[in-house]
Formats: sequence, C-alpha cells, structure tokens
Amino acid sequence: MKYYIILLFLAFSLTSFAQKVEKDGKTYEVKKEKIFLEGEDVTETLNLEEKMAILKEAAAISEKLKMADKAEKEAEKLEKEAKKAEKAQKKAEKAQKKAEKELKKNEKLQKNFEKAQGNLEKTQKKYEKLKKKGKLSPEDEKKYLEKLEKLTEKLEKAKSKI
Repeated sequence: MKYYIILLFLAFSLTSFAQKVEKDGKTYEVKKEKIFLEGEDVTETLNLEEKMAILKEAAAISEKLKMADKAEKEAEKLEKEAKKAEKAQKKAEKAQKKAEKELKKNEKLQKNFEKAQGNLEKTQKKYEKLKKKGKLSPEDEKKYLEKLEKLTEKLEKAKSKI
C-alpha cells in the first residue's frame, strides 16, 4: 500500500511539471502551450510544423501519464475489492463452522436423549418382567424404582436440553 501511495505522488508530480520532449537531438520543455529550450522561450522562433509536432508529442506523453495514473487507481481499487472479498469469505467460513458446531451439538443432544429413552424403556421392561414372574424382593423392587426414577429424570433433562 505504501508503494502505491508513493507511485501516486510520483505520477501526480510528473503530470504537474513540464513535459520534456526530444526532437532533432534537442530536449524541449513544454509548459501550457509554451516551448522552452534550455530555459528560454522558443515558441515564436519555431515554425508551425515543429511547434505542432512538439506540442503533439507533449500531449501524447501527458496522456500516457494520465493513463498510467488511471491504471494505478484501478489497481488500487481492485486490491481493495479483493481484500473485501477475502474478508467476506473468512466471515462466511466462520459462520459455516459455527453452524456445523451447532449441528454437531444438536446431534449429540439428540443421541443422548435417545440413549436415555432406550435405557429407561429397557429397564422398565426388565422390571415389569421380573415383577410379573415374582422374582423381585422388596429391596430389589425399591432399587429398581429408584433406578427408574433416576432414568426418568435423566430423560427429562435430555429432553429439556433439546
């Protein structure tokens, strides 16, 4: 970025000063329709063809400098747009990662809920089966009821998290 600013000032300074034109081995300076040779105004001493040729060449140089300046500005603009696009892409990637993390969390909560539900159902079936057969002592029955209560609480907790 620092180099672009330096180039911009350089291009601006070149356009604000006189244009140097080489013609017939002599270096002329053109400032606002006046032609100087070695610091002296020679506009009136040159014939019309030479004057027009020098002015035309100075205009061409000036135009090239303007085009270069315009190209620099365009390059800066493209660089800014690229940075902006990169920033937007990073933001989108971050949002996607956050969404994926949230999805994983929800899947894990759902899995925990289903596991708790399965454990509760399995334990209830086993309790019912043993109770039907009459193989439960009062202590075992108390333990099963406590276990079923804990599993029910666990299921409710998992359900509330979802």
